[in-house]
Amino acid sequence: MFKYVIFDVDGTILDTEKSILKSLQKVLEDEGETYSPNELRFALGIPGKDALKKLNIDNLDRVQSKWSQTVLEFSSEVQVFHGIKEIIETLSQQPIKLGIVTSKTKQEIIDEFDPFGLSHFFDCIISASDTENHKPHPDPLLFCLKELGADKNDTVYIGDSIYDMQSAKSAGIKFALALWGSKTIKGFETADYILNKPRDILTLN
Repeated sequence: MFKYVIFDVDGTILDTEKSILKSLQKVLEDEGETYSPNELRFALGIPGKDALKKLNIDNLDRVQSKWSQTVLEFSSEVQVFHGIKEIIETLSQQPIKLGIVTSKTKQEIIDEFDPFGLSHFFDCIISASDTENHKPHPDPLLFCLKELGADKNDTVYIGDSIYDMQSAKSAGIKFALALWGSKTIKGFETADYILNKPRDILTLN
């Protein structure tokens, strides 16, 4: 087993797809723009501000703030993926350090992740507020490695998006695809591991 295991949040620990897409759709409608959920799927796994830039939204800070508030209206749509909490608990009881690298901001972690009671299992949580560059840039993972005192050869990053894999590859660490979040292996041909279910995390080595 790896000595350092780093997780993404959205699509890996939390099933947030519906809440992200529905809230973004609602905010854009308020701004006079109409998109289908499928047209907005590109926004999954990247920082909110980056998604809004791709949509050519003016006044990014205002709209991002509005989106952050609106996503809370859909909190009932968010749940922890079945089986992942038990795996995180099991890993935390072993001589393994756990980390998080997410595109959520620090405030979004407080509002959207902390309520699930999982934060205390992690030795380090790196959000989009902690680095100037974001995934797929390696900086967030490199910062997490530094905070954990981790050896790259003993580290794996578990995520569900192409951005997660690109970030891991750029940082020089192994990448494991959370298939329960990605729902496809297309585009992930260079992933080091394919995890069909959370329990497969325990087989990583």
